Amino acid sequence: MRHLIAAPVFNHIPAFEYASAREILGRDRTELSPDWYEFLTCRLAPGRIYCSHGMEFHPEGDLSDLRRADTILISGWADPLVRPAENFITELQQAHQRGARLVSICTGAFALAHAGLLDGRLATTHWLHTQKMRERFPQVQIRENAIYTRDDSAAPIYTSAGAAAGLDLCLALIREDFGVAIANSVARRMVSPAHREGGQAQYVEAAHGKTDDDTFAPVLQWLATHCTEDLAIDQAAKRFGYSLRTFQRRFKELTNLSPHQWLTDQRVGRARELLESSDLSIEQIASQSGLGTAANLRKRLGRCLQTTPRAYRSTFKA
Repeated sequence: MRHLIAAPVFNHIPAFEYASAREILGRDRTELSPDWYEFLTCRLAPGRIYCSHGMEFHPEGDLSDLRRADTILISGWADPLVRPAENFITELQQAHQRGARLVSICTGAFALAHAGLLDGRLATTHWLHTQKMRERFPQVQIRENAIYTRDDSAAPIYTSAGAAAGLDLCLALIREDFGVAIANSVARRMVSPAHREGGQAQYVEAAHGKTDDDTFAPVLQWLATHCTEDLAIDQAAKRFGYSLRTFQRRFKELTNLSPHQWLTDQRVGRARELLESSDLSIEQIASQSGLGTAANLRKRLGRCLQTTPRAYRSTFKA
């Protein structure tokens, strides 16, 4: 029996995430292995189904086919905060109970969370949706920076960040099921890196000086403008008429970070911009971003993104 992957589809399913998984796992690759996956697209409801870009799906299967799947792959969820239909939730719960492998890409983790399957377990989603996940499902142990996560505390559940991270997760599944050589062969055909570890950081967009509090917005804007300078927090507080203690408390309430942490994030963001857009040396970038030394830049970038300045520049420089 070939391993059956069932992929639920629904209106406004994210097109890239579904198409990537279908291309990697659903294309006929029996020349690599005669036991290659059987991939079945399953509609969740009757009627016509369109993806996020308007293309129409013609699923081969329906909700009942999830009952015989070895792996259920949820490539995104149309609205993370909308609970799936109860019959879909029931199928996911029953599949989990019988030991089926559950896999999600990007916002697909929200479908699993709505079903209660991520309670107390490690999970990952796209960094843009991490705060939503934390607020709506506080019982989920979110790995914020990881590109994908495997939790084996019960039947295995795999979750990944968005878009390209789904490629990495699909290749990881192939490595697990068919071995490194076949996974590398598929990666070469996809012109994709053969292996990015799940714990590698998502490249989260740099935070900017914003807040919903109009009275504090000028503070963040000024700090963001001057973040590359040698700033003393007490001087910044005095400039805007705050005592140091009140300034630190107010800052923490509005940004969930200390002033020092926030400034460091701004400086790392500036360093990333310079790594992407300039030919400056690492030492010059450290100085011009406010991080001071190349050693500090390497330390901060390592903590933030688990990478080095050289590797980051190699990946992103225009």
